[in-house]
Amino acid sequence: MSGEKKQQKAVRWSVFIPAFAIIGGGALLGILKNDWLTKVCSAIFGWSLKSFGWLYQLVAIFCLVVVMILTFSKLGKVRFGGRNAKAKHSFGSWFAMTLTGGIATGCIVYGANEVMIYYGSIYGELGGYGIEPLTQEAAMFGMGRVFYNWTFIPYAMYSIVGCAMAYIYFNKKEELSVAASLTPLFGQRVKYGVIRSVIDVVSIVALALGLSSNLGMGLALIGSGLEAAYGIKQGPVVWFTLFVIITATFTIASVAGLDKGIKWLANGTSKIFYVLLAFLLIAGPTVYILNMMNTGIGYWGDHFLSWGLDPGIVGGEALVTWWTMFDWACWIAYAPLMAIFFAMISYGRTIRQFMIVNWIMPSTFGLIWFSVWSGTALNWQDIGKADLIGAIQNGIAVSGLWELLKKMPISFILIPLIMITMIAAFSTTADTMSTTISQICTEGSSYDEEPANWQKIVWGVSIGIISVIMVIFGGGQQGVEGVKYLSGVGGFCVLPIFLLQLAATFKVFFIDKIIEDVDDVVDVEPKVIAEL
Repeated sequence: MSGEKKQQKAVRWSVFIPAFAIIGGGALLGILKNDWLTKVCSAIFGWSLKSFGWLYQLVAIFCLVVVMILTFSKLGKVRFGGRNAKAKHSFGSWFAMTLTGGIATGCIVYGANEVMIYYGSIYGELGGYGIEPLTQEAAMFGMGRVFYNWTFIPYAMYSIVGCAMAYIYFNKKEELSVAASLTPLFGQRVKYGVIRSVIDVVSIVALALGLSSNLGMGLALIGSGLEAAYGIKQGPVVWFTLFVIITATFTIASVAGLDKGIKWLANGTSKIFYVLLAFLLIAGPTVYILNMMNTGIGYWGDHFLSWGLDPGIVGGEALVTWWTMFDWACWIAYAPLMAIFFAMISYGRTIRQFMIVNWIMPSTFGLIWFSVWSGTALNWQDIGKADLIGAIQNGIAVSGLWELLKKMPISFILIPLIMITMIAAFSTTADTMSTTISQICTEGSSYDEEPANWQKIVWGVSIGIISVIMVIFGGGQQGVEGVKYLSGVGGFCVLPIFLLQLAATFKVFFIDKIIEDVDDVVDVEPKVIAEL
């Protein structure tokens, strides 16, 4: 199909207009009443975490268990698209898109920071367990906790709905939409009318606001790095310049398409990740890193169930509510649309291959990444080579990264390289999601067809504009907090949809008949609309 014909597909205005209006309204509130927005959204989101923390924890464990079953049972042999389907992307490119399109940006931001926050109990994270800050047990706890928060559970949340989406689309021949993932529960009715539009609008809003929060945090983080390393004071000019660079990068990549833009950017970014890991493992305290990796995995394993089922009663609000639960909520907000992207690039792969590339490999990468960065941070803090805790206390929660980088060999190369990597990582996540949002806003979208370029540009630029507006008009980090809590509220709104997707996943794989010969499946026609 020619590019011209692809762009003739109708826009789903019933989704595009409400989603765009809600997102724009959030940005407008950020300009006019940022303090009020931050206060209200923080209160709502805080209430949701405290009231439903038990549910978030059960959901996380459920996702992990089901993903393990799908990976290692005979279901793992089922191929998306049928027995004769051929994969389009190589394993290397497939993994690069999965890694950089997922939570890789968080790995950069928190690789050296989060463990130090736990180690120093900067916001009271160790209070619930009675562990003394700056002790060996605090270091083991910090390593175990970052492994828990950043590896197998978050990627299980993405993988479980991504796997179901791919199977429902390629094998059951449903459409590529969030609503279609619920057809195992509700039949064809859920794909039409107001219900479908509401499901897709809520999913888009939650994801777009989450991306805006991520990008806003990126602007503040890179800005703080420029100030710490080069004395370039943060302000509207710096933030706007970074906004133009990042937004232009991911918008151009998105317009270039999946094969020419997103894949190229993902491959390049992932290679930088690998180089950084290899360099730091050699330049850092190698033996200490390896020792703490073992120790952290052991501590994580010893406490897995108690952490996994604690809604905050044991660990306390500072640790469980505002770290783990907040993470779970944000990743759930991303999951419905992230699942569509994962499905789009998985044609011709088996369920087991899907889980290896989308769950096991990125989770293993997270283990290695946090072992290297967090282990180096702990060691250098302990021997007095770098004061990351002081940098965080005197700055923001992610300031420790620059303190660590300044003490490294060839820091004059590493600091700009990290900044470039952040821009590339943020851009990769944003361009995959702006493409996915455009797919949802297009009638009859298909995994092998690109949505209209104007939609990609509109969504890409809109996400960037919200971020820079919140940072500039909200006053730097304060503005980031406003859209951060707004995205959190959006994530809570997505929770019912995510729960239904989990129920649909369980039904389609463990109750319904498994479909492997897709040629025998009859495409569902829209003629049922009149009956509905």
